[in-house]
Amino acid sequence: MSVVSVSMPEALLERLDQFADDHGYTGRSEVIREASRNLLGEFDDKKLEDRELMGVVTVVFDYETTTVEAKMMRLRHEHENTVASNFHSHVGGRHCMELFVLEGALKEISTFVGKIRATKDTLTVDYSVLPMDDFGSLADMN
Repeated sequence: MSVVSVSMPEALLERLDQFADDHGYTGRSEVIREASRNLLGEFDDKKLEDRELMGVVTVVFDYETTTVEAKMMRLRHEHENTVASNFHSHVGGRHCMELFVLEGALKEISTFVGKIRATKDTLTVDYSVLPMDDFGSLADMN
């Protein structure tokens, strides 16, 4: 097995070690391996290929970190064919939230989410992806 060095803030490292202890992992390497497998597998879902998808991405960042907001707007414009809607809000006094509604193929949505996740100084990035044609079957149930 190869050895990889990773840089991370001390607070994140402490959370990682505590998580490993709390959940019975043998150590941080095991947690990192599992997290890596999960991250790489998120968009490797064969049932999502060749389907029109809808995605929702929520990003939270500190109000003082104006570079994040600028990066969000650049990404919105770079991916205007995928971003159907975007909403910005101030939350919790000193934080901003960006909400993106996406429509497109798996590759376009995963590329957009990857770029959002790679944006430095975001506090959280959450998302969900659903096939658009699933909504037709849900309507049939009502």
